[in-house]
Amino acid sequence: MGLLELCRDAFGAGDLYEVLGVRREASANEIRRGYHKVSLRVHPDRADPADKEEATLHFQILGKVYAVLSDKEQRALYDEQGIVDEESTVLTQDRNWEEYWRLLFKKITVKDIEDFEKKYKDSAEELEDVKAAYEDFKGDMDKIMESVLCVDYTDEPRIRKIIQQAIDSGELPSYKAFVKESKQKINARKRRAEKEAKEAEKSREELGLGEGEDDLKALIQKRNENRKREMDDFLTQMEEKYGNKAKKGGKKTASKKGIK
Repeated sequence: MGLLELCRDAFGAGDLYEVLGVRREASANEIRRGYHKVSLRVHPDRADPADKEEATLHFQILGKVYAVLSDKEQRALYDEQGIVDEESTVLTQDRNWEEYWRLLFKKITVKDIEDFEKKYKDSAEELEDVKAAYEDFKGDMDKIMESVLCVDYTDEPRIRKIIQQAIDSGELPSYKAFVKESKQKINARKRRAEKEAKEAEKSREELGLGEGEDDLKALIQKRNENRKREMDDFLTQMEEKYGNKAKKGGKKTASKKGIK
């Protein structure tokens, strides 16, 4: 079975770009990020024991997709003719795809995340991320608090202050969802956050977690039952930022407007 057929069976997509979730005009960096994001979701280390064999197969197929699209000649052939050269050394060489993945992407440990958090909080980068999230979600604090990196409910007063100052200065529009948010919604968000924090701490205690890569993996696996996708997305953002990947877009600005 050829690579395109394998992609249909494994990912429900017969197009290599679709498998990675990127456009056909994607740059090499965009292709790499797309591969990284999908690979975090299907990596065998993160699969339950019953699903490990299937995850390994999907991971191998994904590696081949990236190998083709990251090779200039093979990508050009695919773009021009819509075919994959199954006999090319890109696909026929004996390669350990997990080792290949580890060469491409640095492992993130609990300590890495903590170090990043110290640098990120109150930085210019966080400021721009908060303002972008405010505009993207039209002032919905539930979504803002979920999307901004390294924040928990104790950070909310600080995040709200950042947004309010930007509104007052005219950098951001004034959305009703933000300025008129009910106390009931605020309290409900706090209760959810406190519950999640307790569950996370309980998981750490149960697993005896420390600071290493295996400990982080164990925590992820423990939380996979309910929050696998959220953890995948968080680590994707963390590894892109921690690895100093280029950010999309630039600074967002907006003139002060009436409440929306």
